Amino acid sequence: MILSRSEHIIPSLTLLIIAAILLSTSSCSNQSAVNTYEDLKEYKEAKISATDTQASPTKPTFTTQAIATFNEPWAMTALPNNGHESPILLVTQKTGKLFIIDTATGAKTAVTGVPKVAYGGQGGLGDIILAPDFATSQHIYLSYVEAGNGADSNKFGAKVIKTKLAGLNSNAPSLQTITPIWQQTPKVDGQGHYSHRLLFSPDGKYLYISSGERQQKTPAQDMSVNLGKIIRLNPDGSIPADNPFVENLNTNSNSNTNSNTNAIAAQFWSIGHRNVLGMIFDNNGRLWAHEMGPRGGDELNLIKKGKNYGWPLVSNGRNYSGVNIPDHDTRPDLEAPKITWTPVISPSSISIYTAGRHNDFPAWQGNALISGLSSKALIVVDFDNNSEASERYRYDMDQRIRSILNVDGEVWMLEDGNEARLLRLLPIT
Repeated sequence: MILSRSEHIIPSLTLLIIAAILLSTSSCSNQSAVNTYEDLKEYKEAKISATDTQASPTKPTFTTQAIATFNEPWAMTALPNNGHESPILLVTQKTGKLFIIDTATGAKTAVTGVPKVAYGGQGGLGDIILAPDFATSQHIYLSYVEAGNGADSNKFGAKVIKTKLAGLNSNAPSLQTITPIWQQTPKVDGQGHYSHRLLFSPDGKYLYISSGERQQKTPAQDMSVNLGKIIRLNPDGSIPADNPFVENLNTNSNSNTNSNTNAIAAQFWSIGHRNVLGMIFDNNGRLWAHEMGPRGGDELNLIKKGKNYGWPLVSNGRNYSGVNIPDHDTRPDLEAPKITWTPVISPSSISIYTAGRHNDFPAWQGNALISGLSSKALIVVDFDNNSEASERYRYDMDQRIRSILNVDGEVWMLEDGNEARLLRLLPIT
């Protein structure tokens, strides 16, 4: 049953951020093992960013319609249309639950067979995407956090699996035939900065995985571990021959680098990342990713093969201790972000708006839609043909937004935390 329509209406003009604000909520704090979704509680300096949104009389407006509620949702994806008037969504909860949602009625059907997840801090069940051949295979890919055992007891790491979604049209859907694809190496203490976003290339040939540096900083520059990297694999988990560091696989036995290190480095597409929670290909086939900065300096990056994005050597933010980090312009040899945000927006997901059967927001065509946690905002970003980007619009949503998804020209949002609503944005014309 669909919940009643929200009274929340987004105004046509957005108030500019007041420069006198002294503190704003952080991108990410150091996490303990306590179960909490309040993962952004450090404070930031209130410096007005050059990318702050300007008011525009042509800014599209919308209302929100609540469809269903969840406890700590994390990600969603849409099933193929198959003649449905309204989309059928798959929604993950950090707690380890997976649901099929009929957005026409709000009905939720639980999927059984989800692997045991290590729930706590920023960890639990994570991203979900369809296999490129889902129409015939019913395969999906899931990311989640697993706990170590033995020598890795009380340590954690992200894992990616491929599995079959069986009984999709029944009252008892389930996951079957689980195949491991990838995992973070090594498992480490703490329960933050897993990232574990999943994305297929537009041609369906390659699987991209974001791997956070697990709040350890230095792994992002360490070629012997796959933390702080964007990973590129074949759909079966094997390593593509044209990955930028694949030559490390051919290092001879006299090398100072062992074979395990070589195989790990061969996974990398780019390095020097902190906590990438959104990846997307734009309509021109360019790969973009946003990541949370430390004390300031959230980033939107254009991801290029083999490039180093600088963390923790450079950042437009500062350490939580207040100690300065050199800005990106001090290291022209490292890739600089296309947008930085201070105060932070705490970006949590990204989707490209493309009209399909619907065209609810034609003004957003080709733009990136970014959901914000501490900013409680929807941020609309425009790309140009010179591979530059700029913030175009910002909408105050009054709630932390965990996920955003464009489906056939409709826009869907998941709020963060307990009793979080699945919302459809309805344009005001």
